[in-house]
Amino acid sequence: MTDQPTPMMAQYLAIREANPGALLFYRMGDFYEMFFDDAVAAAAALDIALTRRGTHQGQPIPMCGVPVHAAESYLLTLIRKGFRVAIAEQMEDPAEARKRGSKSVVARDVVRLVTPGTLTEESLLEARRHNFLAAYATVRDDAALAWVDISTGTLRVMNCPSSRLAPELARIAPRELLAVEGSGLDDLATDQGSVLTELPAASFDSAAAARRLAALFRVETLDGFGSFSRAELAAMGALAAYLDMTQKAQMPLIRPPLREDAQGAMQIDAATRRNLELTQALSGGREGSLLAAIDRSVTAAGARLLERRISAPSRDMGVIRARHDAVGWLLADTGLTARLREALARVPDMDRAVSRLALERGGPRDLSAIRAGLTQGLAVAALLGDDAPPLLAEAVGALSGHEALIDLLDDALVAEPPLLARDGGFTASGFDADLDETRRLRDEGRGVIAQMQADYVARSGVGSLKIKHNNVLGYFIETTATHAEKMLAPPLSQIFIHRQTTANQIRFTTVELSELETRILNARDRALEIERGIFARLRDAVLAQAGPVGQAARALAEIDLAAALGDLAAEQDWTRPVIDDSRAFLIEGGRHPVVEAALRRKSQSFVANDCALTEGETPAIWLLTGPNMAGKSTFLRQNALIAILAQAGSFVPATRAHLGLVSQLFSRVGAADDLARGRSTFMVEMVETAAILNQADDRALVILDEIGRGTATWDGLSIAWAVMEHLHAVNRCRALFATHYHELTALAARLDGVENATVAVREWEGDVIFLHEVIRGAADRSYGVQVARLAGLPDAAVARARDILTSLESGEREGAARPAAIIDDLPLFRAAPPAPAPARTAPSPVDDRLREIQPDSLSPREALDLIYELKGLTA
Repeated sequence: MTDQPTPMMAQYLAIREANPGALLFYRMGDFYEMFFDDAVAAAAALDIALTRRGTHQGQPIPMCGVPVHAAESYLLTLIRKGFRVAIAEQMEDPAEARKRGSKSVVARDVVRLVTPGTLTEESLLEARRHNFLAAYATVRDDAALAWVDISTGTLRVMNCPSSRLAPELARIAPRELLAVEGSGLDDLATDQGSVLTELPAASFDSAAAARRLAALFRVETLDGFGSFSRAELAAMGALAAYLDMTQKAQMPLIRPPLREDAQGAMQIDAATRRNLELTQALSGGREGSLLAAIDRSVTAAGARLLERRISAPSRDMGVIRARHDAVGWLLADTGLTARLREALARVPDMDRAVSRLALERGGPRDLSAIRAGLTQGLAVAALLGDDAPPLLAEAVGALSGHEALIDLLDDALVAEPPLLARDGGFTASGFDADLDETRRLRDEGRGVIAQMQADYVARSGVGSLKIKHNNVLGYFIETTATHAEKMLAPPLSQIFIHRQTTANQIRFTTVELSELETRILNARDRALEIERGIFARLRDAVLAQAGPVGQAARALAEIDLAAALGDLAAEQDWTRPVIDDSRAFLIEGGRHPVVEAALRRKSQSFVANDCALTEGETPAIWLLTGPNMAGKSTFLRQNALIAILAQAGSFVPATRAHLGLVSQLFSRVGAADDLARGRSTFMVEMVETAAILNQADDRALVILDEIGRGTATWDGLSIAWAVMEHLHAVNRCRALFATHYHELTALAARLDGVENATVAVREWEGDVIFLHEVIRGAADRSYGVQVARLAGLPDAAVARARDILTSLESGEREGAARPAAIIDDLPLFRAAPPAPAPARTAPSPVDDRLREIQPDSLSPREALDLIYELKGLTA
């Protein structure tokens, strides 16, 4: 016979069954407890103790728990490890449950489902990155992608055929992707670092979606937001349905949807983003990426805006030039820029503060953040004045009109509010008279009692009258029996009410004292109740102005980004690029922003290089040859990054740049495999190259490196040759094509608009010296043997490689028909004899002195004296 679960455990199992696929945080007093498999999984993930609590079906029940006050840190760990967490709170006071009987269980229910794409808490989010939740929907032949950041209220949607899904997910980088059950998007989501959550088909119903969205935005119809396809409605509706499920009807404050046009931004595929390390380094993390190298923003919203701009450089000429105008205007006045950045550094993250308030997860500090942000907005607007360029002038306009809200928050809040509203203490004195009086009773109760005692002494004429307190009677008036007779007789008996007689004392009370006692005892709770009401009023006042506050937040982010890019351009000596509709690609003195920053930290300089791909309407391709380690890959990438920076609205690391709009950017630089899918390095290379040849248009910029090197020499050369001709004749795009196949350099004489370039090197006593300078012309060799020597190959192997290379090159020049014949003629490798021991020489005085020295024990002065001593020994 199996044991029956306790009422509490039965409740736990019922809630657990209603929330499959999520760990259940089950509130029990001051802890969130987990049981059964949840406890085992959570204890391993969180590295906490696994205990036992009772039995179920004859087996001990595993249990673990985390404190409620520290739950956010544990949630962060679980979310980062891919878990979803359902939070079940106590929905009533345990005292109420006890009134129903000893076997009654405290009512509990899930109030929130925490998932990677639905985070709002400051401690769970990266301040300088968006936290997107995306949904992909297909309706017959139509498909769409929608994404939302509930921590900022941003909602976007776009038509997205399946061929564009991977590049768009790479751009957006959602933390969580919603798709219909059986979508088959598991590998794609994993590739993009997203958690895939599959929902029933009903969640993607376009008809139901329209109703969900209308309810979300509190409108009768969505017509005021534009016209959306059924697939777009389905994708946005799935987001709304998921938010309703995870937030348990406490919906976030979402701004009206904005449609994105795929043609409005430079198209960059996932492989190119990875190769160019735009927002994340190949090693993982932000450090080493383009974003990390150029981010000078001083606000979290400005940093998120920069990431969006780098991820999706604009193709709108007017937008690009307006951004350049703003950066250039601030660059011209570095003093103004410095003052602006100082003011902006005090701007909190208003978007996320408003979102938390809307979800009822905010606190007094979120109200304070709104106050500080709007106040600093006025200071920023005053600094910019009236003659700012259009982009900044528009931003200034959004910073005014908030005076009433600022005054309300300023009057209501103390300078440094506490984190939680439930703790009270955030309301300023003088804002609410009732609260002030209640606080006086709470904080100055003894003084109030002393004043009442003095009043009673004066009214009764009994100098020994005292007001005292004990746990049985509470507050009472006490006097000696001698004086009590006076108080028991009229008219004082109408004021003082007899309560108790002891051996030596008689105790009284008054109506006034009883009321005061009640007020003092309830003062703390009453003060907290009043402050909760004040917080609700202030929150409602902020949410009523959520639209204008959001516009002010976005305006401050725009100003911050322009000032940051102006500061960057001033410090790094960047220049404004010329952007037009031509096919020009002319860069003088171009530099790689990430590599240059790394060299600067080592007090080293970067060798700047030119790049000119403009030949009228003829395809412009540079065929780049030269040894490894000479800087070819750096040169390739820097030109791609300059194009991205220019169209993102930034100045660029060059002395001059004239760029025709780049519609698409493709980069195939570096080798990688995909063993999980059974793809070799060469297969990955061919897949990525195929995508480029099939998609690149005549406004694209293509960066290719070492095409065909992963297979046999003649196969590889053939593929590289064909790719080169296809780019020239079919794609007709601008391209940089780096190769070690020197045979390809002959194409420059046969194809119009193809030009050879090489990275200059010098040889010195058998070594190769890299000059990192790109010049016109072709390399005559790859210097691979010299590079191998620099890498540390044994001398014997390097010498053997030289012999073989000489024989192969000689055979080629002499017209040898069969490479095998050359191999047959070469003697086999033999282990090199040991090098002869160096001739012994008598030790010099310098050698003897150096043997005596202990460097770690030398002071700076002793080291300097030693240098002079050694110099004297060599004289």
